[in-house]
Amino acid sequence: MDTTDVGSRAAPIAAVLFVAIAALIAVDIGADYRSGTDAGHVFTEALVMGLALGGAVTLWRQLRSVRLRAEQLSVDLAAAKLEAERFRAEAREALRGLGEAIDRQFSRWSLTAAEREVGLLMLKGFSHKEAAAARSTSETTVRQQALAIYRKSGLRNRSELSAFFLEDLLLPVAER
Repeated sequence: MDTTDVGSRAAPIAAVLFVAIAALIAVDIGADYRSGTDAGHVFTEALVMGLALGGAVTLWRQLRSVRLRAEQLSVDLAAAKLEAERFRAEAREALRGLGEAIDRQFSRWSLTAAEREVGLLMLKGFSHKEAAAARSTSETTVRQQALAIYRKSGLRNRSELSAFFLEDLLLPVAER
């Protein structure tokens, strides 16, 4: 069972119970008054009845406020989901173009299929050990392939490899 559903039913039920309690106290006050019960007792019961009605009103107001907030959150969530989907669609296009550009550059450098795969894993931030695990090969093999990438590309290390592809993507806002 959905706990939010239980919570949304509990507050109105509690408010109705407070009203019912107040009504029962009102009946008791009427009976006490007709039978000549002490005024202090009747006043105390009237006070309890007022508190029960106050509790019902307070609960009802809080419930209304929570429902309005939940509706606003639902609207905000829907807008955020739409914006996230829009961003993913735009990013997908950009990343597809970037992937193609990286692949073309790897071809210009004459990288083997294994070197291309290692190069992509390094660009994604994989360590040599993680790349070896992902490729089911030894870390030594990945290191040798990384060295071949650096030699063929004329770059010295992983930082230069990443910078080669990312430098133009990260232009200052004014130049975009």
